[in-house]
Amino acid sequence: MTSSSSLDQGSVDTADIMHALHRAGVTDVDDSTLTRAMYSTDASLYRVVPRVVVRPRSVEEVLGTIEACRLTGTPVTSRGAGTSIAGNAVGTGVVIDFTRHLNRVHEIDVEARTARVDPGTVHAVLQKAATPMGLRFGPDPSTHTRCTVGGMIGNNACGSRALAYGRMADNVVALDVVTMAGEELSLRSGAATTSPTLDRLREVVQTDLGTIRTEFGTFGRQVSGYSLEHLLPERGFDVATFLAGTEGTLATMTAATVRLVQDPPHRQILVLGYASMAEAADDVPALLVHSPTACEGLDSRIVDVFRAHRGAVPELPAGTGWLFVEISGESVASVADSVRRARASSSAIAARVVTDPAEQAVLWRIREEGAGLATRTLPGKALSGWEDAAVPPERLGAYLREFDLLLASHGLDGVPYGHFGDGCIHVRIDFPLDEPGGRGLFREFLHDAATLVASHGGSLSGEHGDGRARSELLPLMYSAEAIDLFGQVKAVFDPDDLLNPGVLVRPRPVDADLRGPESSSRLDGRLGLRLLHDAGDFGKAVHRCTGVGKCIADNTGSQGVMCPSFQATRDEKDSTRGRARVLQEMIDGRLVKGGFRAPEVHEALDLCLSCKGCATDCPTGTDMATYKSEVLHQAYRGRLRPRSHYVLGRLPFWARVTSPVAWLANLGLRTPGVRSIARWIAGVDQRRSLPTFARETLSRWARRRDPDTAGRPRVLLWADSFTEFFSTDGGKAAVRVLESAGYHVELLARPACCGLTWITTGQLDRARAIVAGTVAQLHPYVMDGVPIVGLEPSCLAVLRSDAVELLDDPRAVDVARGVFTLSELLQRTDGWVAPDLSEATLVVQPHCHQASILGFEADLAIMAATGATIQRLSGCCGLAGNFGVERGHYEVSVAVAELQLLPAVRHAPPGAIVVADGFSCRTQLDDLVDVDAVHLAQILDR
Repeated sequence: MTSSSSLDQGSVDTADIMHALHRAGVTDVDDSTLTRAMYSTDASLYRVVPRVVVRPRSVEEVLGTIEACRLTGTPVTSRGAGTSIAGNAVGTGVVIDFTRHLNRVHEIDVEARTARVDPGTVHAVLQKAATPMGLRFGPDPSTHTRCTVGGMIGNNACGSRALAYGRMADNVVALDVVTMAGEELSLRSGAATTSPTLDRLREVVQTDLGTIRTEFGTFGRQVSGYSLEHLLPERGFDVATFLAGTEGTLATMTAATVRLVQDPPHRQILVLGYASMAEAADDVPALLVHSPTACEGLDSRIVDVFRAHRGAVPELPAGTGWLFVEISGESVASVADSVRRARASSSAIAARVVTDPAEQAVLWRIREEGAGLATRTLPGKALSGWEDAAVPPERLGAYLREFDLLLASHGLDGVPYGHFGDGCIHVRIDFPLDEPGGRGLFREFLHDAATLVASHGGSLSGEHGDGRARSELLPLMYSAEAIDLFGQVKAVFDPDDLLNPGVLVRPRPVDADLRGPESSSRLDGRLGLRLLHDAGDFGKAVHRCTGVGKCIADNTGSQGVMCPSFQATRDEKDSTRGRARVLQEMIDGRLVKGGFRAPEVHEALDLCLSCKGCATDCPTGTDMATYKSEVLHQAYRGRLRPRSHYVLGRLPFWARVTSPVAWLANLGLRTPGVRSIARWIAGVDQRRSLPTFARETLSRWARRRDPDTAGRPRVLLWADSFTEFFSTDGGKAAVRVLESAGYHVELLARPACCGLTWITTGQLDRARAIVAGTVAQLHPYVMDGVPIVGLEPSCLAVLRSDAVELLDDPRAVDVARGVFTLSELLQRTDGWVAPDLSEATLVVQPHCHQASILGFEADLAIMAATGATIQRLSGCCGLAGNFGVERGHYEVSVAVAELQLLPAVRHAPPGAIVVADGFSCRTQLDDLVDVDAVHLAQILDR
């Protein structure tokens, strides 16, 4: 079948669309190549480039958009968080992004237990508003930190606790929608509504009640197609509920009223271990008898990835797969009794009951990040092409066994997980899409998998909708009569097929519109970085981003770092996902042209702080800081660079040259006219202060000392450029702390730089030479078993991670293993006792590279040992090396600091000590609020 969405996009003139939108009063309209690139895909395998992106500021602008598109014959696709895995949030015409402006909770009616929200309201925002009133929004998809209520309704989303709270269709109270013809409908579940459109819809339903009664609503997760059962007379012709799951193909939502529930106060998780996921599935029917809130399945390979890249995992019972059975109730005793009975009814080989809320949170985090983590579980990239099929729970074990055989027969492997209690399985599969014949294999497998699901009485989709991924396959699940009903319903609401065309009715082929090849061999030439985790392929590296969108979630209070600039601007181009999309389009070359020098690429990367938060926070391991360095390296190779690259990007060089006359340099930097000229030359914003040079370097200070520490265990204190030439107090304190801990402290005879500033500005050839020299100096110490302590987190992170990406030298690997933070060394030092700071309050700002690369657990443990009251902050300080001082970045740098750091410092109790190991963090605090923050070493030197 061919959809009208295959219509040549050139038949609709972009200028006409823009003119019509402006005439309709729509203000936030964007047809730039940059924005079209960012919205060209969602979290699916599909790429469809829009003509225009609209971010409506009001319902009137939504209506104006619909009118403009009707007049110009332009397709319309509604988009929430853009996390669709089925490809139902991309379109060829106008994409309406509701998240930017229409994102408010308008009213919560505690008595009625309802909430009225905009379509772009994020699930977590609604949850936060409802919680103080003792209520919650029931459905909770794994993307709850960023998915929108409108998007959830469009897909009929469910989430882990659908067993207790149902699907979105079960939680819709009322909808306000507009049809493509401009008819506004206010629909309420259980209330009769009449209109010309609804009268025609009722006539369609009456023509074939038998098909609807026999083929629809057969089990809870039958989400595929239109849920026509809600339109039956005996169900009250419930159009509001029916529209849940129609994927924006029938009407455009302008407001929603949803049901809220009370959350039981007590919950426990019964973790059951099994020899296989199929055996876990066999137990589901027996477990459902105990009315669990959730019953989730998780493959051990996903847990292994989390453990390797995220850290500690709570103790799990033996098995290669687990069920997380959550049971909730009004009392601890009743919950515990249900858990005991559930355990007794299972055939698990081992079990553990998790009652600690912190451990429960980690288990749910692993499950929630399954979509991203699963992409890293197989030797080849695991993809989402066959994602959320569902079967009646009693058929799940048999289905999984046959599904494993089907995978093997096609030479594929997959990692299943998901909502086992509902019979809904998520899976990531290693489809070889970029290999010869790979796309044909993809199409053949999807056809066979749909046939298998249908044979078990299942649904092609259990919660994500059909989109481009499954719509073509619906005739394998439904009769010709049911498919004809879909077409008739579509004709009632959208006779011109302008609403999300290519989805559900007159579908695009499942193998059409797939993204282009990931490899960037045509662009690479000679890369500056090795990209070890991506086989040296820049294209494969940037395609790590699959669009799960964790980077667009509000991470304040969650100790997340990614993505600071997006947290400040809320602009898609400043998210890790947005940047990755532009880089992917650069690799593709059809939309973003010009390779590494494309202006769209540099605009997207401009506000990347190189914090590396995404390297850890992103479930797929997207490392935008690394990609930015490579882009800058390639773009400016052999070309004139921005002034800041020559000054700030080579700051350690200038510091070393200036050090002998530091007093004179400082005098010049304090002189108004000279200071302004210096800022201009360096590309520094005139509102920024300039750091002063230390009058005496750390090394010179150390050489003047003659401590009586001979014969003690040796430790090398590596004086990075910032500690050596600028902020020496922390280095001096570290020397004293290490000596008091029983060490003989040594410094290098010749200071060694990590090359950080060259790396972040993309001067990778010079950075490689600098790092090679440093590794050569440090390696003998490592081989002699001498621990090396670094004080500046960003510099130490270079030795831990970037050095091995720059150097094909086994010594770099040895050095990466042989360098430590001060806290890491003190933790393993027998007999060292932390000073008593029980009267102190520490406001602690971890450096981004501590959070993302080095880890911060040892630092927290050391500070806790002092007895001090600790207020740990999260997020970035906003300065991030040269980023925050460069011209054009000041406002964003300050906005980032205002997210968490500055408010916390302003409201700190009197006498509180601000601890910040990063030179950038301390500089930002001194610059913006005149606070003299200190290094942890200075706290311990008391």
